[in-house]
Amino acid sequence: MSPDVVIAEEPATSAAAQHCLQLYYRELEQRFKEGFDPGKSVLHSLDEFAPPAGSFLIMRLRGEPVGCGGLTALDPDAAYLKRMWIAPGGRGVGLGRHLLAALEEKARAIGYRIVKLETNQALPEAQQLYRSAGYREVPPFNDELYAHHWFEKALA
Repeated sequence: MSPDVVIAEEPATSAAAQHCLQLYYRELEQRFKEGFDPGKSVLHSLDEFAPPAGSFLIMRLRGEPVGCGGLTALDPDAAYLKRMWIAPGGRGVGLGRHLLAALEEKARAIGYRIVKLETNQALPEAQQLYRSAGYREVPPFNDELYAHHWFEKALA
């Protein structure tokens, strides 16, 4: 990855995280047939991303925040990946794959053996990313209102 790309852990309440999350929520509101309200999602608080069981990563390109993603505990062995987003202008050049790999590495470092996530049918590019990164589709493991596809990956 380019030296212009930096991924760092930050609180999900930081200014950069809030910037990314607001753009993410706005995009989902536009793309999801049913709209999007983060308050109706299974992740009720950004505090769930706090260490030691969680983490929130910000991706910057030339110093500007262009992506984010977090993980929290689903159970003692499984990390739950949530709120992964790359700015539209940064898509298609490997930033999403790079961020996903960083989230997986963070999950490994915390001690998780599996990463689980879900996504909406309106996000085919996310589904493709997860499948190409070794995630397999599994039966629903939660009752996320906005989910149509659930995935998991065993971490080596």
